[in-house]
Order: sequence, then structure tokens, then C-alpha cells
Amino acid sequence: MTINSKDSDIYFMRKALILAKKGLGKVSPNPMVGAVIVKDGVIVAKGYHKRFGGPHAEIEALKQLKQSGGDTRGATFYITLEPCCHYGKTPPCTDAIIRENFSKIVVCNTDPNPLVNGRGIQILKEHGFTVVTGILEHEGRKLNYAYFKYIKTKMPFITVKLAQSLDGKIATASGNSKWISSKPSLKVAHQLRREHDCVMVGIKTVIKDNPLLTVREVKGKSPLRIVLDTNLNIPLDAKILNKDLPGDTIIVTAKDVDLKKVSILKNNGIKLLQVKKDDKGKIDLFDLFYSLGRQGISSILVEGGGEVVYSLLKKRMVDRLILFIAPKIIGYGIGWAFDFGVKNMEDVLRFDHFKFKKLGDDILFEGWF
Repeated sequence: MTINSKDSDIYFMRKALILAKKGLGKVSPNPMVGAVIVKDGVIVAKGYHKRFGGPHAEIEALKQLKQSGGDTRGATFYITLEPCCHYGKTPPCTDAIIRENFSKIVVCNTDPNPLVNGRGIQILKEHGFTVVTGILEHEGRKLNYAYFKYIKTKMPFITVKLAQSLDGKIATASGNSKWISSKPSLKVAHQLRREHDCVMVGIKTVIKDNPLLTVREVKGKSPLRIVLDTNLNIPLDAKILNKDLPGDTIIVTAKDVDLKKVSILKNNGIKLLQVKKDDKGKIDLFDLFYSLGRQGISSILVEGGGEVVYSLLKKRMVDRLILFIAPKIIGYGIGWAFDFGVKNMEDVLRFDHFKFKKLGDDILFEGWF
């Protein structure tokens, strides 16, 4: 059976996307990128962006090819994101590519970075390369959802994660929530922590649950921990303030809080970020996310509680909602979906797309706004 060129491009680009995903949680705020070099229908070299500041995927693949004694004559280069054409932490990848003899270069996504944004592809074309674009473009954008939003807006991608009962409760009336979801769901929750730049909760969650917010159920780096604490009510013995925890903790508070407590926390090595309040006297979330974006934070996992989630949804600031739905009925308890001000069905919050997945005893719902 003869395989046409487009089918072949899709097949090898999918291989490159699988490689790119290996950089998940390791390269932010850079994008995840994979690259494969194909000659006579066989992958002869491959590479991916392994860490922020490290060699790009194209360079890793070219290095592997040279080490094996191969060359690029007549080969096709599959790259999941347009090669960079500017000096950053590494030299331009286009410089390395134009020294080679590829017969074709296939690119999944154009890089929205204003320093690139089509210029990398144009440079390759000007040097005589045949460049094919848009292969598995949707899959590529989905892989780098946080990067695409961050590079365009300088605001982090916001994922809200909740575990709830079948009747929409996140805790009993007394506040008990351990454990609504199953062990497989807990593992996925820790994978989500590993994949994001930071994990965020409200002060009520800290006081009630005293969480660590670290990655434990899977291997990987613990994210930055952020606590929303308008009035700086955090107990000084909270587990999240333990200096021996991996990674950093930031307490986000208002600018008019107790200076003595501010001093105590700072002297204990705890970082504070003081931002303005909104018209309800709470942390101004837009101001906060803008500030975090300027610090290079491209993705945030919000784990609660209900008031924080409600505030974000009401302000239409959530990009993705992940629900672990357990086959349990709590009845009277604590929910998270409060009054969004919806009067008519055309005003309800809708998802652009969503999916369901069985996870242990639970159902995992993932919806994108």
C-alpha cells in the first residue's frame, strides 16, 4: 500500500508531538517542542526541548544525527513549532538548519512570539527550503495551550481543579472533604501539579485542610505554591510555611495588612506579594495574574476552595475546568457553583469543547472555555 505525503507527514509529526510532551513541566515559560529527522521513511534522529535554557529540540535532533554519522541530504525535518530566528538563551535554530541539506521541513505550529511569528519559516524559504506548515496544528496548540495564551497576553493559563460528589458538593456540611475522589484521581491531581508553574488555594483551604501542595503521588518537581490571603490570616505553624518543603511559597495579600506579621513571615524566609483589592475587598485577581505573568508564570492550577473558584468563574477568568466526579451523594454540604448572575439560558457558562474519562471509581471531566 502506498502512503501519500500528507499521511506520512501526519504520522511523523505525531511522533514529534509525543517527544515534545516529555518537556511537560520542565521548560516553562518556553513551549514544549519535539523534532524528528526522517530519511527514506525511517526516523534517523530525534530530540526535544528538555529544560528551560537548554538546547532546543532542533539542535538536539541534529546533534544526535551527527553523533550517529548521518547527514541531512534528502531528509525531512519534522518540528512541532516554528524554529526560532532570534538570539535568546540559545542561538537561532534557523542558523543551524540553513547549514543543512534537508529536502523538506514540516512545521506543526507557527510560533506566536512576536520575535518569530512567521519569520523563522520565511527565512527557511528564502534559503531555498520547501516548508510545509499546519500539520496536526490543533494537536500542537493543545499541547502548548499555556504558552500560546501567555505569549499573546502575558497572562497565565488558568486551570481549576475540583473533586466533587455526584450532587456537586466538594465537602460535607462540617467541611470534611477527605477523600471524595479515588486513589487514581489523586494521582492525576498530582500530575496536574507537576505540569503547572504554580498551584493556588485560598486561605480558608489552608486553615481547614492544612495542605502541603507538593508533588508526592508521582515523580516530578513541586510547583510554586500560592495562597490567597487578603487579610494575612495564615497561621504561622501552617505546613505550607515549612522551609524544608521543595519549591517556594508565596502569600498573596493586600497592601494594608499587619506590618508586624509581614515582618515575621519575611524573616522566616516566606515570600509575600502585596496587590490591590477589588471592589469587594478581596484580592484583585486580574492584578495578581498580571503581576505573576510579568514574573514568567505561564500556568496556574487552582485547587480551591469554593469561593476562589466561584470568583474566577464569575469573572470569566478560567481557561480549563477539571472535575473529578465521585459516585457519592453528600446531600446538604459545601458546593462551588454559586450565583453567576445567569438569568437566561443563553447566558450560561459554556465550554468550547470537553471530554469525559473513567478514572478508577470516578469520572474525570475536562472542559475548555
